Amino acid sequence: MVAPLFIGALIAIFQTTLFLFAQANLQSAAVEGARLLMTGQAQNGGMTQSQFQSTICPMVQTLFNCSNLVISVQNCSSGCSTSAPQMYNAQGQLNPGTWDPGSPGDLMVVELAYPWSVISGPLGFTLANLPGGTALMMGVTAFRVEPYGS
Repeated sequence: MVAPLFIGALIAIFQTTLFLFAQANLQSAAVEGARLLMTGQAQNGGMTQSQFQSTICPMVQTLFNCSNLVISVQNCSSGCSTSAPQMYNAQGQLNPGTWDPGSPGDLMVVELAYPWSVISGPLGFTLANLPGGTALMMGVTAFRVEPYGS
């Protein structure tokens, strides 16, 4: 009689732990990617959004499918939104994200978003908050671009 409750609790604990571990990994990748922008390495090298994604991908590919990673790099010097990005367009496809690497002195926000697949547990437990049984997972960091070489 107690076994179903115990198994349900174990599944919920395991899934939540895995989710939090993966989210910490995504946050770490956001910080590492932001470092490239903060120090001007991305701007001086003429890095594109796809090149930036290729740089981020090895940091997260153990847990994530890089083709589902939505990267948003925003210049917030004149204001920007830090709300969760729109993950899907009207056709139900993942949005490509935004790319504005900024220049020295600009205030920037880097967001990495990922639709993490989750399973519904017993007793109605679920982490899903997006269509298709997925949960929005994000890594976000804000910084000011350093005055790199002129």
